Amino acid sequence: MNKKTFGSRLVSAPYLVWAAIFVIVPLVIMIYFALTNDAGNFTLSNISGIGKYKKAFLYSIVYAIISTVITLILAYPMAYFMTKIKISAQRMILLIVMVPMWMNFLIRTYSWITILANKGIINSFLEKLGLPTVHLINTPGAVILGMVYDFIPYMILPIYSVMSKIDNSLLEAASDLGSNGFSKLKSVILPLSLPGVVSGITMVFVPSVSTFYISQKLGGNKTLLIGDAIEYLFNAGPEYYNVASSLSLVLMILILLCLAVMNKFSNDEGDIIV
Repeated sequence: MNKKTFGSRLVSAPYLVWAAIFVIVPLVIMIYFALTNDAGNFTLSNISGIGKYKKAFLYSIVYAIISTVITLILAYPMAYFMTKIKISAQRMILLIVMVPMWMNFLIRTYSWITILANKGIINSFLEKLGLPTVHLINTPGAVILGMVYDFIPYMILPIYSVMSKIDNSLLEAASDLGSNGFSKLKSVILPLSLPGVVSGITMVFVPSVSTFYISQKLGGNKTLLIGDAIEYLFNAGPEYYNVASSLSLVLMILILLCLAVMNKFSNDEGDIIV
């Protein structure tokens, strides 16, 4: 018993070292800078002074919510459709969904600049048709579009994974009891797929609320998100590390609260109501 316990500890030792170096240590450093001043003395002035960035927090949350909702609306029917086709076709669509994730994040974002620019693909096409051009780049819509495009695979995959495991006999039983398509969706499919939905919402909302590169390139820095503020302060020099760390700490607490709420919903098994 003791040998087995020692062996399991030995196997997990590299993971614990990795977690300590790349997770715990950076968090400790961030908390230290957030709660100290330039002289290294304890202070809460950094936390109390982030009120000037409340608009950045608000815009980040609003953008993240909108992009998460749009992503869910697009991903849910697609995941359901994938479960209803042949296995070979499912694998092909999964490959198509995952291929963009293998590409560099910067390249994907720059590709949308080419598409949405004033002289980009869309406006060039409109000009050839004799139609007026539209201003798409450096707008809130472009930022949300970039978020949806970059993070939609993280919504599709967990929902599809859960939906693919739903027993078809449950749907057949619902049909035998007189349920139509909408009733089966509401009473069987949606409750059973809820864990995947919650997981997808979490995986999309968290990177959306903290993103900065998408807003810089597609939004033209016209709307300051909290990720932009943190990135700018860290690049401004060591004298701004304390303020940047305090913003990061508050953002981390906000994300942890959202994860706690999502985890509460995901713990529910989703009873079937027929």
